Amino acid sequence: MLARVISSSLIGIDPYLVQVEVNAEGRAFKYNTVGLPELAVKESKERVISAIKNTGFRFPPKRYTINLAPADIRKEGSAFDLPIAVGILSALGFISHEDLEDYVILGELSLDGSLRPIKGALPSAVGVHENHMKGLILPAENAREAAVTGNIDVIPVSTLHEAIQFLNGDRHIESLDIDADALFSSAQSYFVDMSDVRGQAHVKRALEVAAAGGHNVLMIGPPGSGKTMLAKRFPTILPKMTMPEALETTKIHSIAGMVKTEGLVATRPFRSPHHTISDAALVGGGRIPRPGEVSLAHHGVLFLDELPEFQKNVLEVMRQPLENTEVTISRATMSLTYPANFILLGAMNPCPCGYNSDPRHDCTCSSVTIQKYMSKISGPLLDRIDLHIEVPAIPFDELSSPSDGENSASIRDRVQRARDIQIQRFQDHLELHSNADMQSKSIREICKIDSQSSELLKTAITNLGLSARAYDRILKVSRTIADLAGSDKILAEHLSEAIQYRTLDRQLWLM
Repeated sequence: MLARVISSSLIGIDPYLVQVEVNAEGRAFKYNTVGLPELAVKESKERVISAIKNTGFRFPPKRYTINLAPADIRKEGSAFDLPIAVGILSALGFISHEDLEDYVILGELSLDGSLRPIKGALPSAVGVHENHMKGLILPAENAREAAVTGNIDVIPVSTLHEAIQFLNGDRHIESLDIDADALFSSAQSYFVDMSDVRGQAHVKRALEVAAAGGHNVLMIGPPGSGKTMLAKRFPTILPKMTMPEALETTKIHSIAGMVKTEGLVATRPFRSPHHTISDAALVGGGRIPRPGEVSLAHHGVLFLDELPEFQKNVLEVMRQPLENTEVTISRATMSLTYPANFILLGAMNPCPCGYNSDPRHDCTCSSVTIQKYMSKISGPLLDRIDLHIEVPAIPFDELSSPSDGENSASIRDRVQRARDIQIQRFQDHLELHSNADMQSKSIREICKIDSQSSELLKTAITNLGLSARAYDRILKVSRTIADLAGSDKILAEHLSEAIQYRTLDRQLWLM
């Protein structure tokens, strides 16, 4: 007897429906899965058979053929366990065929018939809505994540037996319905604040500029100067996430199986991988490409502490996602593109011992050692970092000051006003969202300067030996500074502040 069940799979972050066709015939036992199944799908045989038997159903010896269509796309993951089990039981006559194809079914089975959580519940739910299906049956632990999309019935089940009872109409399971907007608002909170940081007013100002324009930042300073502390609080001054941004970010985290119990990523992601990370883990990879840290930081911050300690090839693979805000991973069987629109925040010491710029400690590094250490960051990568900030050691007077600094909410308000100006400016340029996204053509149109400012910029470019890309970066940063000041024009004072954020170029190459 033939039965058909609808399931779902993913290509990158894009869902597509999979028809699970099960045919049971004959009297000799044979079990075969076709339709380009990966190893985890092939291994579902033992899980499915054990779960059916341990749920109390008879599993007669027959020839079972399971086809996963479309057959020309590879299927991977354990989420096909439940639809295969439902298809087998339907083919054996234990489940009614009526309304079976109205629901998309996902779930990994334990041997006792209970369900384990799966990856990719949110993008699968989006696919259910886009294909005008009635609803989604999936493990209870993934229900909140899937229910965020709304507009579909989300049926949470804990066991294979519950799923069968629901499909047969023997058990009523209420569709999970949550107020996504209320959940989104309640989850937008941070546990740290910029007011925790003592002193470093000029660094906070630079981070405010970076947040306002979406610019990449490199902080250079001795150990204990507060670089990591500032970095962890940087997401708190970024504009609050919008619901579309939260959904897109949650889809990526869902694929990686990293969505928490609330079911929605409502705050800017902050990813801080260790310097031993591989290039595949950073940008994504694997036989079936998975999102890496650059994609998990989408709409948020990627913080690379001790930047020169990362392998050079690892740093160089970031050049494409930094420029294109997406990363394409190609393998023999497929090529996938994941979004990677993040702010890069790097931190490093000025030398291997860390005290080259600290007047309170003697540096033990030779000039050759320092130059070798600095050269680990290539010129092309350095050009893609808009702001270079010196973070000096904090004087005792500032460290022991009883007064708190400005809180994140106040800074974020100014950042949001600057972003609102940019949204208005780029309303006819759908590919641009912030000043950092501007390319050469739009820079020439939007970042016009007068003759006095042009002469100032010419002197800086000549004296510091900056590249053409650095020239563009200075203009973009000066446009952001003007936005923070509420100025329609880029003035010389805005340009001067932007230039000072590139002065480390000269220091890096002279060391």
